Amino acid sequence: MNRIFRTFSAALALVGALALGSATAAQQAGHGLEALDPAGAVTIQEARPALWKVADADTTIYLFGTIHLLPPGIEWYSGPVAQAFEASDVLVTEIPELTAGETQEVVVRRAILPKGKSLRSGMRKKELAKFDTALMGFNLPLNAFDTYKPWYAAVILSTLPLQQRGFDLANGVEAQLAARNKARGAPRIGLETLDYQLGLFDGLSPRVQKEYLLSVVDALPTIDTEVGKIVSAWSAGDAEGLAGLMNADQEDPAMMQALLTNRNKAWAQWLKARLDAPGRVFVAVGAGHLGGKDSVQDYLARGGVVSQRVQ
Repeated sequence: MNRIFRTFSAALALVGALALGSATAAQQAGHGLEALDPAGAVTIQEARPALWKVADADTTIYLFGTIHLLPPGIEWYSGPVAQAFEASDVLVTEIPELTAGETQEVVVRRAILPKGKSLRSGMRKKELAKFDTALMGFNLPLNAFDTYKPWYAAVILSTLPLQQRGFDLANGVEAQLAARNKARGAPRIGLETLDYQLGLFDGLSPRVQKEYLLSVVDALPTIDTEVGKIVSAWSAGDAEGLAGLMNADQEDPAMMQALLTNRNKAWAQWLKARLDAPGRVFVAVGAGHLGGKDSVQDYLARGGVVSQRVQ
């Protein structure tokens, strides 16, 4: 399951990136999916997720770990987080804001199989039966993902149980920060490009992509419960516990290096360089990058930059 946590957390990041660009990717793949209607009023839960800062004489950079899909009712925008965001000059996210056309161009180039190939044709009989059962469980046609590469099918499929249970990209931290940032007219920049992020998965071998898809299928019955643990740890500000859930038991060192550690190292270098320019910066990236060994703060410390926990 920890392998699923790692790849699933990356999948959430990609779905968040796609949705923040065009708000269509997950919706299109899940078209026709009936969401469960929660009974009664939404329970409000006060959350205090972790926040750090790095600073010198004329620069302050806040580091905030995000969750890309959240259920309704989690109130996290208050206290030091709200104060830090509202005092900042610029919002930095994993990717910049994109138009729908820009997002679609990258998805078509990275996620669509070559002409004449199909997702289902690459599966053995038992694998296909397992995959078909999962699709039928969501009332999706069996050919719903036929034109897509396995990694993209895995990314979208892994979010469907959460959507059924009320998790929504609109409740996600990035979506809320992006809306607030646009309303205040502040600039927003990205640490990476969407093409780079999708390329991390697209660069996996066909065998690894298929294994990833089938492992997601195996995890579907319990994904909502396990992700609930991630949300609880994030809400409590338990950065180390969250990192343990999302990044433990590194069964695939090459994948971990590509999806996590290489990016953390690059982001730490960017942050250290950004200290040379004055101003206040609010950096919001996936929470799994800000806890545990080889976190962004870990790489900053190795470069002589101290991070201070402020919530």
